[in-house]
Amino acid sequence: MKKSNFDWQFADAAPIDSTFKEELMSQGYSETFAELVWNRNIHTLEEFSQLMKANIDDLHDPFLMHDMDKAVERIQAAIMEGQPILVYGDYDADGITSTSIMLETLEMIGADVHYVLPNRFIHGYGPNKELFAEKINEGIQLIITVDNGVAGNEAIDFANSQGVDVIVTDHHEMPPILPDAYCIIHPRHPEGHYPFGELAGAGVAFKLATALLEEVPLEMLDLVTIGTVADLVSMTGENRNLVKLGLQAIKQTQRLGLLELLKVSSVDLQKVDETSIGFSLGPRLNAIGRLGDPNPAVELMTTFDDEVARGLAEKLNKINDERKQIVQETTAQAAALINPEDGVHLIASQGWNPGVLGIVAGNILKQTGHPTIILSIDENGVAKGSGRSVEALDLFGMLNTMRSEFTHFGGHAAAVGLTMPSENIQNLRRMMNDYIEAEQIDLTKGSTLMIDESLKLSEIKLKFVEELKKLAPFGTDNPAPLFLVDGEISFFKRIGSEQQHVKFSLKGEDGQLDAIGFGFGEDGEKIQQPDTQFVGDLEINEWNGQKKVQLRLIDFSSNGLQVIDRRAKYTWYEKIENGKVLYLAFQPNSQKFFVNELQQPITLYDKTIDWSEYDQLVVLDCPDQKELLKEISHKGQFERIYLYLYSPDEAYLNGLPDREQFKALYKFFVKQPRVDIRFKLKNVSNYLRIPEKLLVFMIHVFSELKFVTIDDGVLQMVESPQTRAFEESEIYQKRIARIDSEEFLLMNDIQTIRNWLKG
Repeated sequence: MKKSNFDWQFADAAPIDSTFKEELMSQGYSETFAELVWNRNIHTLEEFSQLMKANIDDLHDPFLMHDMDKAVERIQAAIMEGQPILVYGDYDADGITSTSIMLETLEMIGADVHYVLPNRFIHGYGPNKELFAEKINEGIQLIITVDNGVAGNEAIDFANSQGVDVIVTDHHEMPPILPDAYCIIHPRHPEGHYPFGELAGAGVAFKLATALLEEVPLEMLDLVTIGTVADLVSMTGENRNLVKLGLQAIKQTQRLGLLELLKVSSVDLQKVDETSIGFSLGPRLNAIGRLGDPNPAVELMTTFDDEVARGLAEKLNKINDERKQIVQETTAQAAALINPEDGVHLIASQGWNPGVLGIVAGNILKQTGHPTIILSIDENGVAKGSGRSVEALDLFGMLNTMRSEFTHFGGHAAAVGLTMPSENIQNLRRMMNDYIEAEQIDLTKGSTLMIDESLKLSEIKLKFVEELKKLAPFGTDNPAPLFLVDGEISFFKRIGSEQQHVKFSLKGEDGQLDAIGFGFGEDGEKIQQPDTQFVGDLEINEWNGQKKVQLRLIDFSSNGLQVIDRRAKYTWYEKIENGKVLYLAFQPNSQKFFVNELQQPITLYDKTIDWSEYDQLVVLDCPDQKELLKEISHKGQFERIYLYLYSPDEAYLNGLPDREQFKALYKFFVKQPRVDIRFKLKNVSNYLRIPEKLLVFMIHVFSELKFVTIDDGVLQMVESPQTRAFEESEIYQKRIARIDSEEFLLMNDIQTIRNWLKG
């Protein structure tokens, strides 16, 4: 069997109100779509109509935010007095777009404005006292933070001591003690009255821009959309409205840097959606801050120079390629250090780039289903990194009980950042394992994956998928609908530069569906097992003017025994699923061969083996009797059986010698009664034109029937041996059975063998 990576849960399917269904169907919507909308708690036409539209007039009044009027007055005063203003941003996509919004707004109203984004490796996250001091020394008289600042008490106190006011605009969690800023603009400020608290940093900056300009800056909707999507904030309410409007704005944008970024990202301007922002634009903006100085990204977003835009877009694209390579290498290195006995994977090493450790932790979490913390140790013995968790474990809550091990620590249930002395790592590992055991936390299940419906292939039509797009933009709290489908795989291949993705087709009595799985290349063998169910979202793949529905794979599982075909030698070194693995050989020669070949302990078949101790079985060679393999598969509780089926003497390939070959060999030994076969075997083989492995078998038969003796590699013909038929030899009879076994196990397709094993 193959367990799903996620814990599949189906959305509650309440009976749909007949009137609501009829009203939607009268508007041309399908019954399947109407039921899905109903199960997403949209129960009136008014709610449905509100979901379908996006209107500037529905955006909330920015002055409902606490201190908005105070911020506007202070900025206007600074402009009137010619005070230099600094926009202090953050190094991620939200911070970059927030800074760009604020920079362009202040330029439009005549401010003497400058900007800076901190370098994560030098300044860390949020207001940095030294960087504040540097800018104040350059003449800055007012600082506006965007996408940060609500926890910047020390740096803001310093600015106050220098007579410089700080306006904080932020959306992150508010700490118990707020900084003594001139004013704090935050959608969830306890003294404010803003009706929507889930704005991204770019959304808060956009609100301040609206207040300063006294109108909604339509030309900045592209920026607020990128920041909102990239920061994974709730895709509901005002955020959803902003993104719907912004996606339309992007398709008409004149922003040179954005156009160039779309070009290097291979994103069609007219097909931009939240997915292309999340997977193409956002990562490129984030990458520059992960590897170094993020400030060129703001220049890219705000430049009016074609050549500058083109050069910076290419720079960000190159940096993103570097980032992907670093992530890939670090993930592979981290995976090799996993201790499967740990409940939480705590993996540390020297030299890893701290800027990518959150991504790496997420990758290991996805691979193993276990919470993961990845730490990079610097030359001073300081370990710094990130952790990602599953729903079963509140990672922040657990580590909060271990604060004595850290010098810095923060985050939330699903993600943390921490710094600690490297000598504390082993103790932290022990404490976490003890905590998991004491709290009886079950980490066998992955994170919850909510599935909207189980669909038959016949229900998956182009019209239905086009209807689903009306529920977009998708994101946090408004996920793309996920569906469970099954069917027989009729086509399958690995794709991508490193065969890291898969493309396949499902067919059934009621239809056919194409599917693509990004990052599922290593799972190709498991995906092709029978009784497999697939979960994914539905999209439209357009090629040469033709539109087809395609399932984008998110997860899969299969029930019952999985049988994996590794009969081709080049597949022997591919990954074996983690678990309790038994490498089993039936022939001593195979055992010796594979000990060197695989560098794994190899068990020779014995009736006393306790099969219940293992969940993975690797069958290295063919048993003498094929029924023995079926017997073993039924005795054990194996999730997966890998069939290598090496044949050391190639019994089926070489077959049985005929009587003429036996006669020829006998006559040879009569003429040459003493032969050192250690050194002359090849010569004899060539002389008699009998394959070497077949010749070895024949000599063993002669030895068993006492036609010859073999002592220390020297074969001696027995004088006047007793006449016996070759069929009397036990070795000969075993050869007949082995040929039958190898013929079945080596020559049949894997589906036939799988069905036979299960029978």
